[in-house]
Amino acid sequence: MKADLHCHTKLSDGTLGIDDMIILAKNSGVTTLAITDHDCLAGTVRASIIGERHGINVIPGVEFSATDSKRGSKAHILCYLPDTPERLEGLCKSNTEKRKRAGRVMVAKAVSKFPVSTELIMKCATGSTNIYKQHIMHALMECGYTTSIFGDLFKLLFSKESRMNISMDATYPEPSEIIEAIHEAGGIAVLAHPGFYNNFELLEELIPLGLDGVEVWHPENTPEQQEMLIKTAKKHDLLMTGGSDFHGAYNMYPIKLGEYGPDEDNVAKLLAYKAKKRRKQKRMAAAEAK
Repeated sequence: MKADLHCHTKLSDGTLGIDDMIILAKNSGVTTLAITDHDCLAGTVRASIIGERHGINVIPGVEFSATDSKRGSKAHILCYLPDTPERLEGLCKSNTEKRKRAGRVMVAKAVSKFPVSTELIMKCATGSTNIYKQHIMHALMECGYTTSIFGDLFKLLFSKESRMNISMDATYPEPSEIIEAIHEAGGIAVLAHPGFYNNFELLEELIPLGLDGVEVWHPENTPEQQEMLIKTAKKHDLLMTGGSDFHGAYNMYPIKLGEYGPDEDNVAKLLAYKAKKRRKQKRMAAAEAK
């Protein structure tokens, strides 16, 4: 059994539609899949229906954007299996609006520097809930300014050290607020790719706040970091998840769906987690009643 619990479709910053993603999973031998678009639950029901048709177990998921203000860095919190996903729609909408405002600034800056139209950038973002850096780069590719999404021009436009920087980061809720919202919706909160944003100090702070798990297997986590995360997860009884963070043609480097992910045992623990948690809460309540 192969699982991939982190991937993106064209609803956010990927290039494949849900149908194509499911077919790719089937052809790649992936039997358990979580589509985790940024701040977007719109494809959850459709993915589950199509997945069932093709024999793929699709786990409902979403990747929430957060801001770690203490360290001035980004963080992403994955949510799996929410009981009442409609309770997360407000958070999705709020984060989407913040990203849209930042996106409009980046588009305006790009248009001021290159003879690329806003309409072309919007066309490249067709199907997405927002405009991402990849869509701007896609439009610049169409206009002949680069032959790749991630390359020298991307670094020039989106590196903070660059004088041509057009990047604009939105400010999102604190990770603790995201976790609280996920739990209120009956979901499982997992810290995504700690190695990507160097969220290791944040991880230690979120554990006593109720974090349920951590993404151990991810292309941005080094082997040494994976070992450390496994030790931390075992010490604090955290779930261990993983995924390729697949974006299709918008991948930062060659990566295949299913190349990273948890083994069968850890998938089973994720699926059984909420029932186990409820049993534990009942035992604690019974003990307190005595």
